[in-house]
Amino acid sequence: MIKFSHGISQLTLGVSLKDEATFTNYFTGKNKQLIEELKKTAHGVGEQVIYVYGYAGQGCTHLLQACCHEANQYGLSSVYIPFTNMADFSPAILDGLESLKLICLDDIHMFAGKPEWEEAFFHAYNRMRDAGTSLIVTANLPPKALGLVLPDILSRLSAGIVFQLHSLSDHEKVQVLMMRAERRGMTLSEEVGRFILTHCPRHMSTLFAALDALDKVSLAAQRKLTIPFVKTVLQI
Repeated sequence: MIKFSHGISQLTLGVSLKDEATFTNYFTGKNKQLIEELKKTAHGVGEQVIYVYGYAGQGCTHLLQACCHEANQYGLSSVYIPFTNMADFSPAILDGLESLKLICLDDIHMFAGKPEWEEAFFHAYNRMRDAGTSLIVTANLPPKALGLVLPDILSRLSAGIVFQLHSLSDHEKVQVLMMRAERRGMTLSEEVGRFILTHCPRHMSTLFAALDALDKVSLAAQRKLTIPFVKTVLQI
């Protein structure tokens, strides 16, 4: 569920932060400056508005949730709202958010071209700006390519800092899998990591799902992941 800290009422929207979605669990790669700016904003001392764009599976959702975890550790109220399934709620979800310290909105391209949503976001943005609330948003394209109906939204989104989330190289993806496996208590060699990368779709979300599947049945294999074991479990 969406949770507000500091006693603010909780909305039942079926959204929750994943425990593992932290900065510690994120492989920085070429995104060092972005991560630094996100952390500062999550701590309440950075840019008021940050816009991040990247393709699906690159880690935008992970980073937004990491920002909320970070803010909560600093005692700052925050909320994470994804727009992937907009049918689950109405534009009224944006009302009153300015009372929080950090707002993280995921996949805002989903409401581009929808006048009712754009107007609600426009007014919410202005309230956040006036209240000093920090706003971090993600989308699949840079602001100018969103196809927004209201030009004022474009100017406001561009007023902050805009970052493109850089993809990880294949070598970096293997390193991420090895890191995640180690934190789960599993032994994943670079050779096995490359095998998984070669035979599975290369989106990080898919690779993490494969790791989850291996984790569930690896106890019988003494937590060591071999290629024959991986082939059997993942059916590849």
